[in-house]
Amino acid sequence: MRKLMVPVLVVCVATLLMSMFVVREGERAIVLRFSSALKDADSNVVRVYEPGLHFKLPVFDTARLFDARIQTMDDQADRFVTSEKKDVIIDTYVKWRIKDFDKYYQSTSNDASTAEGLMKRKVVDSLRAEIGLREIKQIVSGPERKKADDNADAASTSTDAATITPALSDDVASILAEAEKPVSNVVEGQRDQIMANVLADIKIGVMDDLGVEVVDFRIKKINLPEEISESIYQRMRAERESVARKHRSQGREKAEVLRAEADFAVTEILSTANRESLVIRGGAEANAAEIYSATYGKNPAFYNFMRSLQAYENSFKSKNDILVIDPNTEFFKYMKDANGN
Repeated sequence: MRKLMVPVLVVCVATLLMSMFVVREGERAIVLRFSSALKDADSNVVRVYEPGLHFKLPVFDTARLFDARIQTMDDQADRFVTSEKKDVIIDTYVKWRIKDFDKYYQSTSNDASTAEGLMKRKVVDSLRAEIGLREIKQIVSGPERKKADDNADAASTSTDAATITPALSDDVASILAEAEKPVSNVVEGQRDQIMANVLADIKIGVMDDLGVEVVDFRIKKINLPEEISESIYQRMRAERESVARKHRSQGREKAEVLRAEADFAVTEILSTANRESLVIRGGAEANAAEIYSATYGKNPAFYNFMRSLQAYENSFKSKNDILVIDPNTEFFKYMKDANGN
């Protein structure tokens, strides 16, 4: 009898462990019996197990755990065509959570990637229908696009850019021309309306088909295709280079004007200084001549003697000086006679 107690005890413990299951916080569970979800006897609704410790029949029942938290579907961006037959690249995300766990299990076998793949198809179809009804300016604008503050500047920029625009495709040219038009009226932006319409559409579809509640849908980013974006970047680069060249030429022009003004001012100052110096020098020479004349008039003999001595000093300052002159000239008269006779 004691030998049987150990196996019986082991079987009881194993049966007890097999009959228990734990639902963690942020999870929900349903119990399948012969591949069918258990339902409440009163309401005939699938029984959903809240977080905690629960029991089931071992062997016959299987517990399936589900992530009940809000999840994010953030897939790659897709290409859409507007009503103007222009392509745009739109990146979106969807916030969703499981609402009907039995339907979700039957539709996806509790595989989140399968659920997101089905939701992605519905989101793309609904968004494609909304984008196809609108123009680019309605898609990229929010609830309101304000009036331009200075239409004249916008028009002049557009005119300057048009003179340097390289040959572009029709799609690129039309998009750029539309973007460069001065906004004289308020353009009704419909991006928020698009998101609201898509959210309302996919809410009904995914709830009926997958048992999933879509909490939110948002457009994350709107881009032009790469080939068009590159053309636009080249256009913008050409515009900026044109503006830079214009500023440089204006700067060089102003520099030449300033340089010419400075040269003229320098020339004028130098000429004025030279004129004043000549006037001063002329006045000084006149004064000197007057002094010399007055001195010469008082004692001409002494004046001639002093001037001769100065001439001798300047002439014989160096031993290497050689004078080839006639010794009988008037230059040597004071060397022959102190009276200069």
